Amino acid sequence: MNKPDFLFLLLGASYSSFRFAKEFVKNDLKSEFKYDLELNVSHDNPELKQFDIYPDDNGKKYFDLTDKEVVEILCRKNKIPVWIDIAVSKSDRKKTTFKLLCAGRYSDDKNEFYYTDGGSGPFGIKSPNHPIGYKEGTKFKLKKK
Repeated sequence: MNKPDFLFLLLGASYSSFRFAKEFVKNDLKSEFKYDLELNVSHDNPELKQFDIYPDDNGKKYFDLTDKEVVEILCRKNKIPVWIDIAVSKSDRKKTTFKLLCAGRYSDDKNEFYYTDGGSGPFGIKSPNHPIGYKEGTKFKLKKK
């Protein structure tokens, strides 16, 4: 997958996640987006030959990235993680921050992407983490930066 196509998917998933989060949170979410990124959450076996795997990514985290920085980090040899969970995680007066949790398996085969059937490629739209004691139907505040 080339970088412009991946950026298109990232922006679409961000907007979907942004809209979904509004159902749960009291915060006034801003349309300026930033990203916190966690690589190789799946800790895949480097012996898998079907995918590109980067064991050096274990434990790597990046914070306060732009969409273009995310694309630069995740697009490797025109391959991207086969799944990326995206959820709103923080909000302040200027921006909304998404957490991206990424598989360690990289592919350029769209059939390998977990959420292709839903139209979001590798992106799984998740709700913000609910606080302890969350009651369904009630909105909660996200932490601020």
